[in-house]
Amino acid sequence: MLVSLAHALRETREATGWEMTAAVAGGNCQRPGCANPIPKSLAGEQLCLDHFLDEAFVRTDHAMQSCREGQFVNASSLEWLLSDALATVKNLEEGAAEPNPEQRDRMLELLLIVANLHEYVAHHSVRLAQRPA
Repeated sequence: MLVSLAHALRETREATGWEMTAAVAGGNCQRPGCANPIPKSLAGEQLCLDHFLDEAFVRTDHAMQSCREGQFVNASSLEWLLSDALATVKNLEEGAAEPNPEQRDRMLELLLIVANLHEYVAHHSVRLAQRPA
């Protein structure tokens, strides 16, 4: 399951040209009232890791709910989830020396959910909404 997720991440990165930037994180999270620093890998998102994970969990929950209800799943939403997984892997790598156990658990949980969603889509008749031409 994780091997196919890694393959999908690689394909998404190649197809979309999406790459993790080497930008240096500067400043704090853009969410009102949050003073947490922005990790280097989330500089483009302008969110701290906690808020990034919050948003990623909302996206995965929405995608899973759509699958369960037999609704269309937007192909770009699936690509976004794979990008979330790639950013999560990058954050796990960056924080390996000084792990925050709670954040690490949330990142691993997110990766497991995205892997399960990927497997669900691969093995069920999930209808993907086509992108506009």
